[in-house]
Amino acid sequence: MESIWKLSHLLEPASLTLIVTAVFVTFASASRALNHGKEMERNLDFSEASITLDRSQALMIPLASSCSLLIMFYLFSSVSHLVTTFTAVASASALFFCLSPYVAYFKNLLGLVDPFVSRCCSKSFTRSQGILLLICVGTVVCWLISGHWLLNNILGICICIAFVSHVRLPNVKICALLLVCLFIYDIFWVFFSERFFGANVMVSVATQKASNPVHTVADSLSLPGLQMITKKLELPVKLVFPRNLLGGVVPGHNSMDYMMLGLGDMAIPGMLLALVLCFDHRKSKENSLDLTSKGPKYVWYAVTGYAVGLVAALAAGILSQSPQPALLYLVPSTLGPVIVLSWSRNELTELWEGPKQMPNDKAHSMEA
Repeated sequence: MESIWKLSHLLEPASLTLIVTAVFVTFASASRALNHGKEMERNLDFSEASITLDRSQALMIPLASSCSLLIMFYLFSSVSHLVTTFTAVASASALFFCLSPYVAYFKNLLGLVDPFVSRCCSKSFTRSQGILLLICVGTVVCWLISGHWLLNNILGICICIAFVSHVRLPNVKICALLLVCLFIYDIFWVFFSERFFGANVMVSVATQKASNPVHTVADSLSLPGLQMITKKLELPVKLVFPRNLLGGVVPGHNSMDYMMLGLGDMAIPGMLLALVLCFDHRKSKENSLDLTSKGPKYVWYAVTGYAVGLVAALAAGILSQSPQPALLYLVPSTLGPVIVLSWSRNELTELWEGPKQMPNDKAHSMEA
């Protein structure tokens, strides 16, 4: 009975908002990746900005992530300003990437003239893009000054969407390899890192705040309004929601505590969703005349599995009163349904190996 009462905290506003936001962001990342893929097909220049992972790269991601964790754990105070600056630039770029399609849509809808203002390195830059860039930079500056959790989440969501759109998986074989490696990575750094390093490395890195370079510069120059600039920042590498969101407070927690979910817990499953969404899109075009072949799309099974896995991770955290590696629950709940469903439909081999590249594909693209 006590466990059921504890699980009722999943209905807290902060918990529900976190779940809904994470599911939405994961699906939105996959959708944007599909649209970005279509853009790459129409414009060969876009292919230079996209990376398709191979086996060695999939194996290197957990190793590189582990090295980054240790650097952040031991040297974070030394590289804090550098990390914040790099994150600010990445956030502005990601926000620009996410908003660009909407600017182009409304520009075409309203029939607005959008003259070029510059051409640099064979890339054109229009007036609307210049205005959008100023808005993105202004948003990042507002985040640097205020450190507000809502701006942090907006920038984090954009980074997640941009990452899933630019880093792709060719097939379920590479996807499974990456997910299994990160599954082990997440479990080790959450459950076992304290035995080797004296502290929970994952939790320590996730909860530490970065020094704000804007505050440091303003302080050194004795600029007015220094008290309005936050000294420490939550970096947009995670979603954060205050537990007292809409007045709901979890008993036993401080009202200023936050619920957190790392971007990797959305971006990594988002890569799987992007893969199966592209597969669904390709199959729908191939079977457009075959009404009997249509059925529930893989992406809906993966999205449902993601929601179930996320709820399970949050429930486990509430019941155990300890941090949980979200990928422990998300990997089986997303990859499992896709593999079982594809096996039952006799499409596992096709998904496992990925689409075959035709030798004339590049020639056809050049002609187009």
